[in-house]
Amino acid sequence: MTDTHASLETPSGWVLRWAHLITAGGAVLDVACGSGRHARVLAKRGYEVHAVDRDAAALARLAGVPKITPLCADIEGGPWPYPSRTFAGIVVTNYLHRPLLPMLVQSLAAGGVLIYETFAVGNERYGRPSNPDFLLRRGELLDTVGGRLAVVDYDDLVVSAPRPAVVQRLCATRDRV
Repeated sequence: MTDTHASLETPSGWVLRWAHLITAGGAVLDVACGSGRHARVLAKRGYEVHAVDRDAAALARLAGVPKITPLCADIEGGPWPYPSRTFAGIVVTNYLHRPLLPMLVQSLAAGGVLIYETFAVGNERYGRPSNPDFLLRRGELLDTVGGRLAVVDYDDLVVSAPRPAVVQRLCATRDRV
């Protein structure tokens, strides 16, 4: 396993930092979950995790893992697979499909937590992704949740680990009703 590949198995420090805000035992959605690095750690913490990705081979690694329900779905080209469902937490890392952003905010239950971390403009200096379609513009995550969620923490910065990159990351909550 290469260092880069190993880093893809290690849960994001940002996700680990804020996961405690998700209501204990609540349902969590791990979007574009890949092989499930976040789904696994959240399930071990007692959450019922719905892990969605279009890569069936990656999802196969989650088959039979307690408290994880994997779903193979094309969330970019197909319908949203959770049309009337809300979640206590939604986790997204290293993934951006702009049309999905409003749906994620809408899919948070009262008191729900959105934990999001992905690449931003400027990352092209460090490698992939370099396509602007996959890089958040300055303040874009803040604009996405503005007026709809309460921002707990937000960063737009260069990180050195697991490799140098420009990222935006956000933790935000929906008010309880």
